[in-house]
Amino acid sequence: MGDGRAEEMRDRAAPRAVDPSVPVVVLGLHHGSLGIARSLGRLGISVYGVDRHPRNSVFASRYCRRVVWDLDHESPLATVGFLDRLARQVGGRPILIPTTDPSSLLVAEHADALAERFQFPRVPPELVRSFSDKGELFLLARRLGIPTPAVVIPRSVDDVREFLKTAAFPLVVKGIDGARLEARAGRKMVIVQSARELLACYTALEDPQAPNLMLQEYIPGGDDTIWMFNGYFDCASECRAAFTGKKLRQHPVHTGATSLGICLRNETVETLTTAFMKAVRYRGILDIGYRYDARDGSYTLLDPNPRIGATFRLFVDANGMDVVRFLYLDMTGQPLPAPTPRDGRKWIVEDRDLESCLDYRREGQLTLAEWTRSLRGVEEAAWFARDDLGPFWRVY
Repeated sequence: MGDGRAEEMRDRAAPRAVDPSVPVVVLGLHHGSLGIARSLGRLGISVYGVDRHPRNSVFASRYCRRVVWDLDHESPLATVGFLDRLARQVGGRPILIPTTDPSSLLVAEHADALAERFQFPRVPPELVRSFSDKGELFLLARRLGIPTPAVVIPRSVDDVREFLKTAAFPLVVKGIDGARLEARAGRKMVIVQSARELLACYTALEDPQAPNLMLQEYIPGGDDTIWMFNGYFDCASECRAAFTGKKLRQHPVHTGATSLGICLRNETVETLTTAFMKAVRYRGILDIGYRYDARDGSYTLLDPNPRIGATFRLFVDANGMDVVRFLYLDMTGQPLPAPTPRDGRKWIVEDRDLESCLDYRREGQLTLAEWTRSLRGVEEAAWFARDDLGPFWRVY
């Protein structure tokens, strides 16, 4: 893995003549939020991170100013009031960037009140909900002709038993509301291999009082068949920046988020996504995934995130531009350069990728030589940066 010097120089050099006077407030902190702070902070932009944990590793960054507030447990109205006070304190009508599904929905549902003090792309709440609710997403995609895996939504264990009469395995058990399932069970999805495993999984994970599980067709293929699109759509839903790439490894293995990814141009994914977002009149940053189905050559829709994704720093062009910089320039009325994607760029989440490598090795899918080769071309890490070592030391 490189030392990151060239990456930091590229970050600082572009875009030229940016006006950094408008501050940014980031809701929710994780390694993706650290990427926001570094990307904008290296341009001289003030970034305020909001999180409930005073010792969050992102707060150790030289580019992030600490704001402690419990976004998870305070009421939406209390949070809106807090943000109003924060904006008055910060000044300059900051740009507001949510980084989680709940914070994205909060901003969408309270957009009128928040817009008095903040700038942000206006996304209709019903669109945010439909992207977060996998059941609604399935229906929306089918209406628009977007390929999706087959889905069954049982309401009881009896429905599952009925489904088993014609079921084919393996299957994916997912949360309709992924965040709610993760809070309840510590995971968003599980791959099951048999009827017995499905019944046990459903019984363990489902909430009988508020059913939240769906059964999804499993598309065969390795983790490297998952393609990603990161883009920025302006107020007219025109795509001003489009980046594509694919996962090489993920954490947890087979069902998780990217731990090692590579930038690669995929015109099919780009065209499919831009048409989809134009049809639903989407605005702002988008993070979306597809799985390539070798059986028919299609790309089936997985999870769209109506917000910035934790993997966005994989997608940095030859001039140091990423989707958060496109957002900043557009929201502050500054010229947007044409993106120049760079095939072959790699990005890694160090701690999670190490855990995943051990799991892949136990499965017999990764040798030491393959692991060594896979790290060639890594230009940036989620935690380590030569000019900002605090978060790395706190994590490790």
